[in-house]
Amino acid sequence: MTKSVCTTGHAAIIGIALAASLCYGARAQESQTPNDPANAMIGAWEFSNADRDKVCRFNFRTDAVAGGHKVDIDRNCQNLFPATKDIVAWSVDNYGTLRLLDAGGNAPIELSETETGIYDGFEPGQGRYILQSAAAAPVRSVEDMVGDWAVERGTGKPICTLTLANSPAGADALALKLKPGCGSAITRFAPSSWRMAQGELVLQSARGQMWRFEENDANTWQRVPEGPDPVLLVRQ
Repeated sequence: MTKSVCTTGHAAIIGIALAASLCYGARAQESQTPNDPANAMIGAWEFSNADRDKVCRFNFRTDAVAGGHKVDIDRNCQNLFPATKDIVAWSVDNYGTLRLLDAGGNAPIELSETETGIYDGFEPGQGRYILQSAAAAPVRSVEDMVGDWAVERGTGKPICTLTLANSPAGADALALKLKPGCGSAITRFAPSSWRMAQGELVLQSARGQMWRFEENDANTWQRVPEGPDPVLLVRQ
């Protein structure tokens, strides 16, 4: 009788040990499972048309909202792409399709990944959409930026015209010239040089003050961080 109890107890111990081993193995396997594909979306992305003469920025966030996660979109984006006007969230479905959602959970825009870091979509009447990681997006060269630009406030009325030149103005900077008639906001800032830095256009004064701009489209750049009264650079 004693031998039977011991045998039973020994079998139970082996069973518990085996179950623990299987559980540990399952957890180890689970920890090696690839990350949720949605994690790769977190961060800054560039949304454009096929010709890339219309460009705006998206910032995909982890904050949970109804139907998906929160997305921040440049205020000017709805002027370039009306379909983005009501987009507040994003999700990735089981087929890897990126869905940009409005407050009702509808998807005005759906995009499919064509290669790592690049999504593609099409809307009748609007044409082709391209979404790519901001880090992988093409960067404007100095030659792309040289010329005359108007500085505008949110009203769309120019307050200054300046020229970005391709001549040196000190270390790692190029010459900038203000044309007559600039408003007080620009004369106080008094930019005297410019440069490209990590895809941003940077205007700098002799005192070291800087204004940074991000591309909205090929002919419009917007000051960042964006304030209640946006400042734009518009090619002339």
